[in-house]
Amino acid sequence: MIYLCAISNISSGSCSEDCSFCTQSARYHADIETYRHKSIDQIVNEAQKARANRALGFCLVTAGKGMTASKLEYVSKAAHAVNKAVPDLNIIACNGTVTLDALKELKKCGIRSYNHNLESSESYYQQICTTHNWAERYETCENVKRSGLKLISGGIFGMGESSDDRYSMIASLKELQPVSIAMNFFHPNEALPIKSNTLHIEDAFDLIRYVKKELSNSRIMVAGGRERMFGERVSEIFNAGANSIVIGDYLTTSGEIPNKDIEMIESLGLEIALKCNGQ
Repeated sequence: MIYLCAISNISSGSCSEDCSFCTQSARYHADIETYRHKSIDQIVNEAQKARANRALGFCLVTAGKGMTASKLEYVSKAAHAVNKAVPDLNIIACNGTVTLDALKELKKCGIRSYNHNLESSESYYQQICTTHNWAERYETCENVKRSGLKLISGGIFGMGESSDDRYSMIASLKELQPVSIAMNFFHPNEALPIKSNTLHIEDAFDLIRYVKKELSNSRIMVAGGRERMFGERVSEIFNAGANSIVIGDYLTTSGEIPNKDIEMIESLGLEIALKCNGQ
């Protein structure tokens, strides 16, 4: 059973943090579209399209380090509107570091899951971000679980980290036991300090297999960088253990046309999930 998820970048760019892997950092002047707030009507329209493309998850993503009062109000308003228009979507929030109280407010608005990635191992994170620390990320994930929201967490592979760093991050995810693991693969951009994806395709498949083995009760979602990392061999991710993908575009990069992904999944004899089954 394959679960489909879609992303809506509802507040793009102009982030003050210095994450070396992120085009939304204002420090690197990447050529991306920037805007403070996407209109609620546009968000609802994207949610409707996502559901028409058989997505069960719909993630409301904002740029910036963490949740503010105004951002909480905006995300809550968007969630209410999406819930009203497309009640059978699992709405996911992804708004950076966040307090327990704010997470409880999101839950009241009908948001069911919160996505916050560790991104890398604790030891490597200080080499790719200096404006906040990894411990804050881990604490947010713990807050998500305390709030009663479902935790989605993962990281990015191919940023120059060592094999030990990858296994260390996976061990941290094993401690957290997210309902879904987001496996992203670094997508280079000429504006970023990290210039290339250092991961070999066979190592990427091995990582999917390892995550599936270590977190057998979690959904394994192959997300950002999927098309670039796997190319014509993308269908092999499912044999390796993936059972979820992001369809459509990502935050600042284009994805595959949803119909093509759906055709690929069905051609493999796999079923697309109709319900979230609690996740």
